[in-house]
Amino acid sequence: MDSLEEFITMRMRKSNVLKKLRAGEIVNCLKINSKDGRIAEIAALCGTDCIWLDMEHCPDDWSVIEEQIWAAKAYDVDTVVRISRGGYSDYIRPLELDASGIMVPHIMSFEDAKNIVRMTRFHPVGRRPVDGGNADGAYCMIDFNEYLTQANNERFVIIQIEDPEPMNEIDEIASLDGIDMLFFGPADFSHGIGAPGKWDHPELIKARIQIAEVAGKHGKFAGTACPLEACAEMIDIGYRFLSIGADVIGLSDYFNKILKSFQKFCK
Repeated sequence: MDSLEEFITMRMRKSNVLKKLRAGEIVNCLKINSKDGRIAEIAALCGTDCIWLDMEHCPDDWSVIEEQIWAAKAYDVDTVVRISRGGYSDYIRPLELDASGIMVPHIMSFEDAKNIVRMTRFHPVGRRPVDGGNADGAYCMIDFNEYLTQANNERFVIIQIEDPEPMNEIDEIASLDGIDMLFFGPADFSHGIGAPGKWDHPELIKARIQIAEVAGKHGKFAGTACPLEACAEMIDIGYRFLSIGADVIGLSDYFNKILKSFQKFCK
């Protein structure tokens, strides 16, 4: 590093997801359950906009998440980590590993969402604990105040609405500064209303539409998971961030296909 000026002007990696969403474009996302950086690299090589890493349901440790973030960053691809809802460190550690965003499951109320903002956003929005000595702060090579500003602007916070309970406060939740996206989870929502897997249930359809509408009303983005054949419908409703596939589905489809094809040689 040649000068103090170079030190001060070093910047955090910008989020391509936020760039596309802010430009009004549609963003795709692939979910990875596998505990391997190679899978993240393959997804990045194939050109996905964002890789979803899961710590809610998958027993991945932090070294695995770090490896997968590195693999995606090598190809300038964003990562979002669905966190495990524990202490505040579980919320901020993916960001310090330089994930592009976090996804917080099962937001149950306005107060719950408000607390997420407090823990994950820097001043003046929240009170996230500060340590610029990690990957997102370029290991203290980004100016302190620039780090706070860039982290608030270039890292995204997604909250998942996947239960009926928060729907009574959904307008207030969507109005919160510091939240970028409301992500509708249809599977858990169907479970929560006592109609597991009934994707055409009126209450589920109503919630899906309401979440997209309220997100747009407050200048937030709407996201959801859906099969390819439903993408056009979700985009028409107002969803701009679509999780369209997963590694486990791709692998099982491939293995099933090749093993069934092999059976013809065994007769």
